[in-house]
Order: sequence, then structure tokens, then C-alpha cells
Amino acid sequence: QVQLVESGGGEVQAGGSLRLSCEASGFPFSLYYMNWYRQAPGNQRESVATISRSGSATYADSVKGRFTISRDNAVNTVYLQMNSLKPEDTAVYYCNVVFTGRSYWGQGTQVTVSS
Repeated sequence: QVQLVESGGGEVQAGGSLRLSCEASGFPFSLYYMNWYRQAPGNQRESVATISRSGSATYADSVKGRFTISRDNAVNTVYLQMNSLKPEDTAVYYCNVVFTGRSYWGQGTQVTVSS
């Protein structure tokens, strides 16, 4: 079955950096787009970044120039490098894939940015 396991969250001061990882299994990872989403308390879940099979990336306007999504198909892992973090980046970050028409989510990893 599809499994997505996020790691790398934590607490950091504004201006700091974190690198999130999402290890995937249960589907042919290299053939699928991978996504990062986030959800802050009281807010809807929002898309942060997407990476294609070939490595092309798209970003939400709020994170452009600060976050970088990447993937390593050899180890079935997608990453989110987050630099210049702001308090408004505080949220639970989720890894996501749409496989056979169904959306799968990891358990999420908390990112807290203090001012």
C-alpha cells in the first residue's frame, strides 16, 4: 500500500532553515508528480510546491525564492528545503501523491518558526 513518511520538522527562529524529507513506498515513485502541502491552525490546507517526474518544480507565490523542492528517485524520497523562514510559515507540512485517482497523504511534520 502507498505510504508517505515525512520527517525533518522542528522549531526554528525566523530567518533560519529546515529541510523536510518524505520517504515514499507502495507505488512507482519515479513516475509520479509529488507535492508538499501545509496547514496552519484555523486555515485550509494549501499547496506549497510540486515536482514533476523530470524534476520541474512549481511553487506557491508565498514561498518562491525561499523554498526548493527536489527528489531522489534512487531512494524514493522528495525533499523540501526551506530557507529564510518566516513566522507565517508555521504549519504542519504534508507530503502528497495522487496515485490511481486517489490522493494519499503522510502523517505530517510540524514546522514552527518563532519571531
